[in-house]
Formats: sequence, C-alpha cells, structure tokens
Amino acid sequence: MASHPPPIPDLRRAAFLLDVDGTLIDFAPTPREVSVPTALRQSLQRLLERTGGAVALVSGRPLKELDLLFAPLELPVVGGHGAEIRPTPTGASRDVPVSPLSEDLRRRLATIKGDDPRIILEPKEHSLAIHYRLVPEKEGVIRDAVRIACEQLAPDSVEILPGKFVFEIKSVGFDKGTGVRELMRYPPFAGRQPIFIGDDTTDEAAIAVMPELGGIGISVGRQVAGAAGCFDTPHDVRTWLERASLAEEAPAH
Repeated sequence: MASHPPPIPDLRRAAFLLDVDGTLIDFAPTPREVSVPTALRQSLQRLLERTGGAVALVSGRPLKELDLLFAPLELPVVGGHGAEIRPTPTGASRDVPVSPLSEDLRRRLATIKGDDPRIILEPKEHSLAIHYRLVPEKEGVIRDAVRIACEQLAPDSVEILPGKFVFEIKSVGFDKGTGVRELMRYPPFAGRQPIFIGDDTTDEAAIAVMPELGGIGISVGRQVAGAAGCFDTPHDVRTWLERASLAEEAPAH
C-alpha cells in the first residue's frame, strides 16, 4: 500500500488533478505502448459524476493524445505541460499563448538520436521529448547534447525538463503549475479544494502552487518537498482512486 495514503476527501468539495504517466498508469518501454486499465476508467468515470466534473488529467502529453489514450472516457485536461486547458470534457480547449520551439532547435535536437532506434524522439506541438528508457546508460551523453543544442539560443528562452528516462525541451513561460492555476478559475473546479497527484520533476510545479489554491499535493514513488503524502506506485494511486469513487458520502452539516 502507499507510504502515506491521504484520507478520502469530501467529493462534494474536492477537485482531482492527476498526472498520467508514472502516476495513473505504469511506464512502458515507449510512450506509445502504455495502456489504461479498464478499472481505472471506471473509477475516473464515477469520480467525474460524483464531483460534478471536477476530475482533470494534468500531463505533458497533448490533449488529443490524452483523449485517444483514455477513450471512450472524456475528461477535463491540462495538456502539453500547461499549454492546453480544457475545463470540461467536451467543451472548447483554451490554448495558452506560448512561443513555439524553433524548427532549427527541433532539427538540432533530432540529431541527438542519430541512428540509434533505442532513443525515442517524441515531437509535440509545444515541446520535444527525448526518451532513453531503453538505453539508460546514455543519460549523461544525451543530457550534454541537449544542453549544447539549447546553449545556442537566447538565455532563458527554453527549459530542459529532466524526467524518468526522458529530457523534455519546451519554451519558458508555462508549466503544470500555471496550467493548474488557470484551470482552477473555471467551473466546476473553481471553489473546490484541488488534490494534485504526480510522480515526476515536472509535477513539482503543480505541487508548489497547491498552498495558494488551498489544495494538497501528493507525490508518487518518492518524497517531494511540499507534498502532503506519498504513494509508492501507480497501482496504489489507482486503488485509492477506486476507494474514493466508491466512498459513501458523509452526512451534510
């Protein structure tokens, strides 16, 4: 079970904000090989109904990719590390005005892969990810190559986000924290207590804004400063969400 599982919140007042890879679902050799368990979809559907729609995915993946991954379930989304926001499952998305990565930088980053099929490039609209899960011994080489490629740009114009066997490069000015802050302005999230769960370094920005929003952050797999609790594995997160989705409501005062 989780190291410090939080209590089940009052579903009438809570908003669930959930990272995807490494939090809701287990990692796979490549990003395209992950799968969403049927039981997880069912738990999220129940939570969506019982919270009046206040359940959102908060991910580095693009919104369209998340819709395909969780289909037929439709959820509110903060995608692209905060570049895309959709407050309701079927409503219009709101793109945050951000500077795109230049094509020149994308080309330089693409050369890092070379002819090694074990290094996976994942181009996205607002960023580019380089996965090395299949060659973890190349972490240092890839890190240095990414740094050199980005050094040719204006200072502080891009961010290098280190993750679990991945480096993601994006423009500055937005992250999961800014995305969560914006999402919480809209119904049905506004006025609720956000509960954010995430596992990676990119999730720390969302955990950091929880105090100002009156919420709590929970980490997965490691203790994180500012987090109120920690789950050991995505399985523990899924188990807790299932329990929350089935919990009996406390009597209204």
